[in-house]
Amino acid sequence: MAKIISTLFISADGVAEIDPAWHFPYFDENMGRAVGEDYDTADVLLIGRETYDSFAGAWPGREAAGGDDATFAKQLGDMRKVVVSRQPLEFSWRNSELVKGDLLDAASSLKADAGIRGILIPGSISVVQQLLAAGLVDELRLLVHPVAARKGRRLFDDGDAPYHLKVTATEVFPTGVIRVIYSPTATPAKVGYDEVKDQVPEGK
Repeated sequence: MAKIISTLFISADGVAEIDPAWHFPYFDENMGRAVGEDYDTADVLLIGRETYDSFAGAWPGREAAGGDDATFAKQLGDMRKVVVSRQPLEFSWRNSELVKGDLLDAASSLKADAGIRGILIPGSISVVQQLLAAGLVDELRLLVHPVAARKGRRLFDDGDAPYHLKVTATEVFPTGVIRVIYSPTATPAKVGYDEVKDQVPEGK
C-alpha cells in the first residue's frame, strides 16, 4: 500500500503557512536535498487548490526557462497531480486532475492503488488536517525553521484528542533548521505523577 507523506516548511511555533521573509533565509543545499528526497518518495502529488494555483503559476515557466531549477520543475510537471477543490478547475499544467468525490475516499483509493509508489502532500494545510484526523497520513516530514512566525495558519488545529507521533528520523542543518520525520503511533498508556516521581531529579 502506498504511503501518504506530508512535507511542510514550518516555524518553531507551528506556523505552516510560510512567509518568504522567514523561509528563504534558511533555504540552503541541505534543505534542497531534503526536499528532493521527499519528492523522490512519490509519483503522485495530492494538493489543495491554493497550492496548485501557486505551483502551476510558477513551475511550468521555470521549466520552460531552463534555469537551475528546470530539472526539478520538469519532475513536478511529469508527476500526476490530484487536486482537491470544491469548485471545477481548468487545468493549465500537464498531468493534473480534480479529486473525484470525497477527499477521504479518494485518498484511500490512491493508497490502495497498486500502480502508485507514493503520495506526497506538499503544503496544503487543510488537506493534511483532514487526512490526519482520518488517520490516513503515514508520515509528517517537517523542516522546522528556527523562527517564531507569530502569525499564519498552524499545522495542528484545535481538536478533542491529541495526535501521538513517533520520531523516525532527525537531522540538524547548519542554518539551525531541524528536519524531523514523524509517523503516527498508538496512544501511550495513561501515566500519572506517581508513576514518574522516581524520575524527578534529586535536589542538591
